[in-house]
Amino acid sequence: MKLPTATAAALAALAAAAAGPAAAQSANERINMVIAYDASECPVARPGEVVICEILVEADRYRIPSNLRHSDNPANRSQARLVDEIKYVGDFGTMSCSPAGAGGFTGCTQKFVEAWAADRGEAEGIRFGRLIEQARQERLSTIDAEAAAEQERVEMIEREYMQRLERERQAELPGEGTLPVPPASTPPQDGPGGE
Repeated sequence: MKLPTATAAALAALAAAAAGPAAAQSANERINMVIAYDASECPVARPGEVVICEILVEADRYRIPSNLRHSDNPANRSQARLVDEIKYVGDFGTMSCSPAGAGGFTGCTQKFVEAWAADRGEAEGIRFGRLIEQARQERLSTIDAEAAAEQERVEMIEREYMQRLERERQAELPGEGTLPVPPASTPPQDGPGGE
C-alpha cells in the first residue's frame, strides 16, 4: 500500500518528534555554571543546555572567593590543623609514617591518601561536578516519562490514521452504489407499413 506524500511526511515528522528525548541525552549539551546569591538570579536553561546554579549565602557575596582563601603558608594555618599535627608528634611505630620505630613507614600511604581526600573534598570543581551530575539525573528522570507520553501520542495518531483508512476502504465510491434503473421500455411500435 502506498501512502500519499502528505501522510508519509506527517509520519516522518512524528517519528522525528519521538526521537527528541534520545537526542537530549547527547554529549553536545552546553553546561552553564553560575554562582548566585538568590534563586531569582539563576538563568533559565535553554534547549540543549544544563544550568547549574550554586546558590551561596548572602553573607559571602563580598568575601574572598573560597578557592583563594586557602594558603600553604605556615603563618596561615588554622588552629584545627595545628591540633591535628600535634596529635601525631609522639606517634611512632607501625602505621605512624615515622622514621623512628619498627614499621614506621607503614602509615605513610594512609596519610597521603587522607591528605588527598581532604584536598579533593574541598575542591571547588568537585561541588560543581556533583551538582552537574544531580541536574543531569533530574533531567533524565523526566525524559522516560516524556518519551512514554510522546510514544502514546504517536501511537494514538497512527491508530486514528489506520481507522480512517479502513473507513475509507469500506465506504462506497461515488457512483458505485446501486445502479439506476433504466427507464421503462415501451414495446416497439409498428411503423407506417405495419400489419
